[in-house]
Amino acid sequence: MQFEVWAPQAGRMTLECDGVTHALERDPEREGWWRGEAEAHDGSRYGFAPDDGPVLPDPRSRRQPDGPDGLSAVVDHDRFDWRTEWAGRPLPGAVLYELHVGTYTREGTFDAAAERLGHLAELGVTHVELMPVCPFPGRHGWGYEGVSLWAVHEPYGGPEGLKRFVDRAHALGLGVVLDVVHNHLGPSGNHLPRFGPYFTDTHHTPWGAAVNLDAPGSDEVRAFLVDSALAWLRDYRIDGLRLDAVHALVDTRACHFLEELSGAVDALAADTGRPLFLIAESDLNDPRIIRPRAEGGLGLHAQWNDDFHHALHTALTGEAQGYYADFARAPFAALAKTLTGGFFHDGTYSTFRGRRHGRPLDRNRVAGHRLLGYGQTHDQVGNRAQGDRLSALLSPGLLACAAALTLTAPFTPMLFMGEEWAAGTPWQFFTDHTDPELARAVSAGRRREFAAHGWAEQDVPDPQDPATRDRSCLDWSEPEREPHARVLSWYRLLLALRHEQPDLTDPDLGDTKVAYDEEHRWLAFRRGDVRVAVNLGTEPAAIPLGVPDARVLAAWEPVETPGPDGVLRLPGPSAVVLLQG
Repeated sequence: MQFEVWAPQAGRMTLECDGVTHALERDPEREGWWRGEAEAHDGSRYGFAPDDGPVLPDPRSRRQPDGPDGLSAVVDHDRFDWRTEWAGRPLPGAVLYELHVGTYTREGTFDAAAERLGHLAELGVTHVELMPVCPFPGRHGWGYEGVSLWAVHEPYGGPEGLKRFVDRAHALGLGVVLDVVHNHLGPSGNHLPRFGPYFTDTHHTPWGAAVNLDAPGSDEVRAFLVDSALAWLRDYRIDGLRLDAVHALVDTRACHFLEELSGAVDALAADTGRPLFLIAESDLNDPRIIRPRAEGGLGLHAQWNDDFHHALHTALTGEAQGYYADFARAPFAALAKTLTGGFFHDGTYSTFRGRRHGRPLDRNRVAGHRLLGYGQTHDQVGNRAQGDRLSALLSPGLLACAAALTLTAPFTPMLFMGEEWAAGTPWQFFTDHTDPELARAVSAGRRREFAAHGWAEQDVPDPQDPATRDRSCLDWSEPEREPHARVLSWYRLLLALRHEQPDLTDPDLGDTKVAYDEEHRWLAFRRGDVRVAVNLGTEPAAIPLGVPDARVLAAWEPVETPGPDGVLRLPGPSAVVLLQG
């Protein structure tokens, strides 16, 4: 079997495979690469030793059976017996469901999660978005500290477990999206600097030295990232990738890394005949991220839209701290702006940032499905001190309003696991670092962070305490009892309407018309012949819809159709979806 590794700074390279050491030779055709032959098979353990140092895992390892610091293992992807023929499922018209494998079930494995996929098919979502699954220290964690960008966390089930999950999802008609992290790696188990200039001091990020996208040696680093992305889409039949915090990818080259990546993914989609897509997490509010490459953009297919979340959250909760401050001054106006223009900050002044932020979307050229809209995400829940969901803050009626706005808006909706039944379990920040010093630093840092916002130390969950993860696991008995069952029925109804009513998947942002009343806390909008109205107040609201012949498609509380004057009288808090004509 051929082995190869990029290590341009090494003067000597050896391979250890199944206990036998082999000297590698420089590849005459590729500068900085080493190569050699060794007897190996699926499961063979191996590693590389630069300059007679310790044996280290392969930077392009397909499997880490013993965690990030252990030896790598050979994976023969052709051995897996795929049972489902899958033509793919595109992003337009999609509904995503963000899922963390380690807490979706108490078992915390791919196989256990796969057993619950029938629930999602019945719910009406189209794609499961998995949080990162690359190897990380310990058993439990969020997954954003991976190093081996080609491998799968072994406690979840490793490569075979992920393939079984994807195959089961496809059998149920569900696409699979995977969250990948290119903006930082590690720190634990990060041996990449021993091989080459994977990082650069030219730029700095919140995690330290930046991933090397534009300094000397960056050609191979970019290829390392692009090839790993393509491997998920090709070898695991993943349908799309969510790219973590792309604003932290510092790249001054003429062709940005994201443009290179999107071109490679589009080429693979053409080659396989499957629709493949990239979704960015970005706080730049820069339309160029999702603008086609032919029009001078980076060519990504969609991005998360935190502005919609922030506007919705402030309207529902009244919270005004931190980045919510800009939205809390007039939350209904902010919500109306995002529903019609995509971004709230489109060149406007941000008090949180102390400067202007963003630029406008061209609604005539940007389809609504290119923005993901959500009321909750792992970040917005898990980065609260106690990981409290909206269900811990709001009444069922307000939760129904949040669902109505999220699932009927002109964006691609995304739900966070358990949201659909108003889960009573929190989702907290948890880690399982095996390095005692790093574990202590993470626990102390978490408490220090929230102490600055007035939280008592004992009220901030310790990330390293196993109970923190256990509290964050979904309780699958909840959907069978009230009030969870009623909320779940509401989500199912709204999702059914989204699939049945073409106006609700119309990508034309300019076709959405909004009216609202800040004082009386109601908002209504029109999408074609569909009308959506929410009353976030406690008193009934008189909402001038101007459509006396509208038919009620869904209502959280009983409501009469608008009278001859076209006025809808909506109790509060409640939501309704109507069809004109």
